Amino acid sequence: MGSDSEAEKSSQKERKKITALAPIATPLAGKKLCKKTLKLVRKAAESKCLKRGVKEVVKSIRRGNKGLCIIAGNISPIDVITHVPILCEEAGIPYIYVPSKEDLATAGSTKRPTCCVLVLTKPTKGEMGEEEQEKLKADYGQVVSDVTELTTSLY
Repeated sequence: MGSDSEAEKSSQKERKKITALAPIATPLAGKKLCKKTLKLVRKAAESKCLKRGVKEVVKSIRRGNKGLCIIAGNISPIDVITHVPILCEEAGIPYIYVPSKEDLATAGSTKRPTCCVLVLTKPTKGEMGEEEQEKLKADYGQVVSDVTELTTSLY
């Protein structure tokens, strides 16, 4: 009975994440873009510029709020989120899939796995420091440009 090394365990977890991806998960963020995106989600959660869950995201999109929609790629059943990309395209909101709903929830500072989040550029309630808002907008702009570049290269 030999024990698996740390590298083997992490590669097995990575393979499980990839095999559990939904077939509609395009455009899927690569490792580098995924890391940037989750970092943006973390910053947005700290500054209260984040909508979590399908219900909140759909409500915000229908109300006309703009932002970046991040959708988890390993949702089961997939029917839960199939309408979200369509709503995003109609509203002109960029969206991207990340491999894991657990990672998305951790970045969004919730313990419960999250299907999708919407990163807004300004908080829904209250005020935000100008310096903090500039940092968030800069990160937001960089991630959105990467997402649009990835999307245009696919289609």
